[in-house]
Amino acid sequence: MPGTTCRTNGRGSGCRRGSGRGFSLIELMVVLVILSLLAVVAFPSYSSYVNRARRLEGQVALVDAMQQQEHHHALHHSYVAFSAAAPREGLRWWSGNSALDSAYELDAEACPGSELRDCVLLRARPGTPNVDVRYRDAECGVLTLSSRGEQGADGPGKRCWP
Repeated sequence: MPGTTCRTNGRGSGCRRGSGRGFSLIELMVVLVILSLLAVVAFPSYSSYVNRARRLEGQVALVDAMQQQEHHHALHHSYVAFSAAAPREGLRWWSGNSALDSAYELDAEACPGSELRDCVLLRARPGTPNVDVRYRDAECGVLTLSSRGEQGADGPGKRCWP
């Protein structure tokens, strides 16, 4: 009969119906172990890549906001303070395409010890309630950029700016 396998073992005969193809439990377990090992190796690399990409989003938003601030300073001889609580037309207080999809909330204020007409300090705060609260950057924390060209971060990371 096609599809039937029969054998004789001395105590009688046994017939098994079916094609005899498929995976054993051992084979499935080996595949699961291999996939688990690949995931353990790949996930930290992927997480690191995502964090660097989101951090770059914050850096680009700070540089863009600083360009807008410099343009305003050239026309009005003063920088502009802004935040999510006190937004200004033409200045975005978030880093991405929309506030809820953004990793960072931006704000601007006078540099410490200076007036707003002389110096502005821009900050990008990760994962605030006004943006994507799930994003955290434990390595760099809050990114800063001043009109004096000073770049900073309040986290322990050493490579927060390129």
